[in-house]
Amino acid sequence: MTQTITLYVDGACRGNPGLGGWGAYIITEKDEHKICGGELDTTNNRMELTAAIEGILFCPTDAKLTVWTDSTYVKRGITEWIDGWKKKNWKDVKNPDLWQKLDQTCQGREIEWNWIKGHAGHAGNEMADQLANQGADNLSAQSKHINDKKKVESDWLLTDPFGLDEEETEDHTDFDMLHGSDQMEYEITGTNKPLIAPTSEIEVAKNSPSHIVITPATIDAIGPRQLILDTETTGFYFQDSDRIVEVGAIEMINRKLTGSSIHIYINPERLVGESENIHGISDEFLKDKPKYAEIADVLFNYLKGAEIIAHNATFDMNFLDMEFDRVGLGKLSQVCEVTDTLALAKSKHPGQKNSLDALVRRYEIPARDRTFHGALLDAEILADVYLAMTGGQVSFDMDALSQSVNPQGTAERREINVELPVILPSISDLEAHENWVKQYAEKHGRPCIFEQTSSNS
Repeated sequence: MTQTITLYVDGACRGNPGLGGWGAYIITEKDEHKICGGELDTTNNRMELTAAIEGILFCPTDAKLTVWTDSTYVKRGITEWIDGWKKKNWKDVKNPDLWQKLDQTCQGREIEWNWIKGHAGHAGNEMADQLANQGADNLSAQSKHINDKKKVESDWLLTDPFGLDEEETEDHTDFDMLHGSDQMEYEITGTNKPLIAPTSEIEVAKNSPSHIVITPATIDAIGPRQLILDTETTGFYFQDSDRIVEVGAIEMINRKLTGSSIHIYINPERLVGESENIHGISDEFLKDKPKYAEIADVLFNYLKGAEIIAHNATFDMNFLDMEFDRVGLGKLSQVCEVTDTLALAKSKHPGQKNSLDALVRRYEIPARDRTFHGALLDAEILADVYLAMTGGQVSFDMDALSQSVNPQGTAERREINVELPVILPSISDLEAHENWVKQYAEKHGRPCIFEQTSSNS
């Protein structure tokens, strides 16, 4: 007798593109199975497709399968769009390799495809989501372990790989040893950016409760932090007891997404009401989530000092200011610069629709499933929109920029004032430098030029 198997499949991605994971929760008539995996550089849609493929491949070919996915991209693609794609020989289809593999995997099988609302508290969907994130976490840990085992190149000034010193030595001092325990701590947490934020992301990550998802950066960058942020709430009026139910923010430095993000679901201590129709987050799902007071310190430390970028930022900042003020931390807007992409869009496109969906279409941002709004998803979309709105050709003709033409037609020079950031060394940087100077002197029997310069000054 043919058995019936139920599958819940889901994908997750941190950065989109970025580190991703897939998960499949498989329930047979006698047992249940949990499988997951990940990729270092992928997209959310590719992970959704991979979850479906791997889940189906796990099952016997003669079983009747009932597949549940929260991706309309996967559900409609396999049930509605795929025949047209085949007729066009997959022309202009994104992820054709995975769609062809899914199509081949489904051949000869009896499969019923269903859509389920994501992050709405359904046990099967939530388990698949956990597995997808576990797949990403496992891959991240494996990648880090491999990188940690690689020998870091030695400092050639100390080890003399070219044989320039008169006396040979077997003293090979690793870079990590020169930078003390602070450097190792940053490597363990994956941030490795002590000069970026005014508050330590290490401390945030260490003290984060399990219900706060903080993803460490995968790209090392130095510069001012920008956090693309979105919130979901129980309603429109922060003055009328509406509360935040979800916060998502992703980090960008020098116009590059670092991979670092924060994501939290919050118990609003009131019913979500009709707002569930917008964000899809139910009272049942939120009932065991932390209250704002329980997550406020970690969230405030992650956000403060950064430039907050949000669409209709007044809405998000009013709610955040209210929530942080309520727990005694003060207003976030007093410790952050705020950029409103809605105001920016209105100035660039006056008289036009400037909703996030409208801007996605205008700037031809790759489509994502937005059946329901989600804070982290909207933040990722907004990051693409912000980069598109603020992009454009940068002139490198500094001589042309420094001249102007007067009414008589002659060029005259004008001064360009460029304010460069001053990045001061941390205590650990100074200690590491001092340690390096001492090792150089011990090896060569004379002080290095840095020590001579500092003693003469």
